[in-house]
Amino acid sequence: MFAQIQHWLKTYANRRILVVFLLGFSSGLPLALVGGTLQAWFKTSGASIALIGWTTLVMQPYSYKFFWAPLLDKFAPLSSLDRRRGWLVISQLAVVTLIAAMAFFSPEVLLYNFPVILGLAFLLSVCSATQDIAIDAYRTEVLHSDERGLGTAIAVEGYRIAMIASGGFALLLADKFGWQQTYLFMAALMTIGLVATALAPKVESNPETSKKNLPQLVISSFHNFLTRKKAIWFLLLVVIYKISDSFAHALSSTFLLDLNFTLSEVGVVVKVFGLFATLIGILVGGIFMTRVGLFKALLTFGFLSAITNLVYMLLAITGKNMLLACSGVFVESICGGMGTAALVTLTMSLCDKKYTATQFALLTSLSAIGRIYVGPVSGHMVEHVGWASFYLFTAAVAVPSLILLVYMRPEIEDCVANKNAEPEETKTGNAEPVAAQ
Repeated sequence: MFAQIQHWLKTYANRRILVVFLLGFSSGLPLALVGGTLQAWFKTSGASIALIGWTTLVMQPYSYKFFWAPLLDKFAPLSSLDRRRGWLVISQLAVVTLIAAMAFFSPEVLLYNFPVILGLAFLLSVCSATQDIAIDAYRTEVLHSDERGLGTAIAVEGYRIAMIASGGFALLLADKFGWQQTYLFMAALMTIGLVATALAPKVESNPETSKKNLPQLVISSFHNFLTRKKAIWFLLLVVIYKISDSFAHALSSTFLLDLNFTLSEVGVVVKVFGLFATLIGILVGGIFMTRVGLFKALLTFGFLSAITNLVYMLLAITGKNMLLACSGVFVESICGGMGTAALVTLTMSLCDKKYTATQFALLTSLSAIGRIYVGPVSGHMVEHVGWASFYLFTAAVAVPSLILLVYMRPEIEDCVANKNAEPEETKTGNAEPVAAQ
């Protein structure tokens, strides 16, 4: 294993991988600020669980970003930069501004500030989703075919570290310094994305997409994807693969606070502790995917991610227990993080480079449906059946996705095989600073 790690470091330690990691961080940072951290803010301000459940609807743009993704394939907004990096700069500046703006409103004055905060959070989701479109397209285009597995794992690592920063670390800051200072600090931390964009190698624009008008581009992109074999089943797989995790995480911060964990305990034990497990999971999972292939990785991590939800069920039964909380976070961070990495790798393999932004946005938007719409369902379900029965349900709901995975095995393996069989000039062309198209 050590020799394999040395080989990877020697082969893949380049600027593309570094930029992909930093952009992964930039992508992950806003999500918790409109998700779990925002929930904790409302919870400590006295909002009900049902009301907190409805706040998850501000994340709808993550599910609908494919509607405006063709704009990122068609237009280059800044003449001084290529298409992908131009959109990155614009979206990142908007995200920094909106996070800072949220700091000046408190949900404690629910009657007046509740709609304002939700409005800012919704706009933040729009701009963050736009950044995600640009990052996903850029990563798919800049990485060589033999870098995609490791590159995806590195991107997920950056993403997970950012969620620790805007999740667990943000709760620690809020407990010590207050929510306003916390959101202002997160806005400053978001400038890491701008640094990554400044370091990012250029990617050449595809002339075919530039020549088409916008309606033609949209039609061609969707036609290209939907005419492939079992396209609808691929779409369904993307939607339901992480549905178990979506239910389990929808109200995770609220669950732990209900068990009388303090903000600091949630931040340190449950969030920050997960960072170390994530780093281990990235390494182990990357080796696992390399050795057994994408299908077995998807199946294994999907199964293990569902099983880890039973630890939270046990925690709900026994009450506040540091050991159980740490164990659950440790295992979930390893399995859930690598399940995400495997799904992203599959998504990259499904995209045609002529329509990267549009097709990747379609697939990732579908994968976000569960994360967004399970929030209201989860809140009302917990109120009626309790936390223990709820987490048992989250484990059982993973079964359909595992069955579909087995059914789609030949198509998944064919898809990966076709992507690996790229022309040699694509795999070995421009190493730095321009990635081959």
